[in-house]
Amino acid sequence: MKTLESERLILRPFEETDFEAVHAYASVARNIQYMEWGPNDESDTKSFISDAIAMSKENPCKNYQYAAVLKSAQKLIGACNLVLRGDDQAELGWILHRDYWKQGFGTEMGKRLLAFGFEELGLHRIIARCNAENYGSYRVMERIGMRREGHFIEARPANKFSDKKYDDEYLYAILKDEWETLQEIAFYNSLPVIFDGFVDIPGLTDGEIELYCVAKNPAVPEKKRVPSYSFEIRRDGSRVGEVNLRIGYTDGLYYGGQIGYSVDEPYRGHGYAAKACRLLAPVIRAHGMKKVLITNEYTNIASKRTCEKLGAKFIRKARLPEWHDLYQEGQRFVNIFEWGVEDNA
Repeated sequence: MKTLESERLILRPFEETDFEAVHAYASVARNIQYMEWGPNDESDTKSFISDAIAMSKENPCKNYQYAAVLKSAQKLIGACNLVLRGDDQAELGWILHRDYWKQGFGTEMGKRLLAFGFEELGLHRIIARCNAENYGSYRVMERIGMRREGHFIEARPANKFSDKKYDDEYLYAILKDEWETLQEIAFYNSLPVIFDGFVDIPGLTDGEIELYCVAKNPAVPEKKRVPSYSFEIRRDGSRVGEVNLRIGYTDGLYYGGQIGYSVDEPYRGHGYAAKACRLLAPVIRAHGMKKVLITNEYTNIASKRTCEKLGAKFIRKARLPEWHDLYQEGQRFVNIFEWGVEDNA
């Protein structure tokens, strides 16, 4: 079983000498309030460590039990695990000594185990479960990109300080393609962008069509809207369609794209959408952006062909999250294309 690292933690196999650190959290009811096990007596903790060591030596390993060690102090502060369920699914879990709650360590462990499971073990789906009252635990699941898939009524023993016999349980899950999407969003959100105000629009024409700026729309942070330009596409002075350019990178724009376009029905079939996108290149570069995303409903063949004419690279068919406006409008999937503006300089 290989050792893993994250920004602040080393995740390594357990050792016999870990007893004191493990027992410090496993024996305290408040620390394991929502767990289905414990609080441990000394024999329970020794048995857990012995079993964890044995499982770490199995080949192939089916239950990856990790001690979470703080790099800065070389101190064991908790644990996490990834248990395989069949060939391509697994369940993850974690626990921290209460002195290290609310410091992001659970999120850090969860992210590292997801990366390990999807990148190195080739898993298709990873789940996690928790007591429905355990806000800290299910918030970690949400922070690492998992979706709540189930709410099971009286499905587990009640927390240690409850008068009830049973509590509800939440089930969260994430698929490999959803995890990959999150990595892509993080990449695009890290790309450079410059916005010191709207730029003066030069003559944007290719001799056949021209773009005429009809609006410069300021950002609306409370609605998560970035600054944007709106253009009419004109031929011989008459409107034939429109194209919009959004400046910046956000989670929402990963699904909605920086460029949106439509061509009025009488003028379709002449490639005006692709030509209009190319005319936007100097404005895009003026804002320091080298890549933009163009998305379309996965059944929209015409828009897909526009992206292909541009030479845009198909990234994926992405499942829309429920919070996105396009989901609210009834869409469930979008095609995502990346257009390298520098390639069209």
